Amino acid sequence: MKPVAIELDVLGDTRPLWNDWLADAARRFHSISPLDPTKLPEDRAAAAEALDTWAEDGVGDWRSALGRFAEDRAPVYLRPDAEISALLRELAARGHRLGVFTDAPEALARIAVAQLGADRRIEALETGAGALDRLLERLGPDTLVVRERSALPVELAR
Repeated sequence: MKPVAIELDVLGDTRPLWNDWLADAARRFHSISPLDPTKLPEDRAAAAEALDTWAEDGVGDWRSALGRFAEDRAPVYLRPDAEISALLRELAARGHRLGVFTDAPEALARIAVAQLGADRRIEALETGAGALDRLLERLGPDTLVVRERSALPVELAR
């Protein structure tokens, strides 16, 4: 059975949750160290590096703050999609190894995968810089990579 690597945002768009956390963090920690979310890179792995520098300025553990924010708000931003859930269930039942990759920080990704109901179906989750490469190492070179919903392998589930 062919392994499948799926980009997290195919399962559910995590960008609005990420962007709202950035705005909240900028407001919350402004007196400690100013942050302009609009100046962060679009790539969340690169943004995490910038946030690590920001944290060194006295803000502290931004990853835990992101995790708490995501736990509280994920149900508002992310809802399981019945079609995708059924497809993941069928792929797993047919023996396909499933993995998810994202440039998002692990705290956000784990909560999103759980909220979207995919945590029961996937074998691996890789986050941050180089996530896809690490996932391909785990799943193998013949892995089908899915970056768009329209590319989900419906034919493999039949």
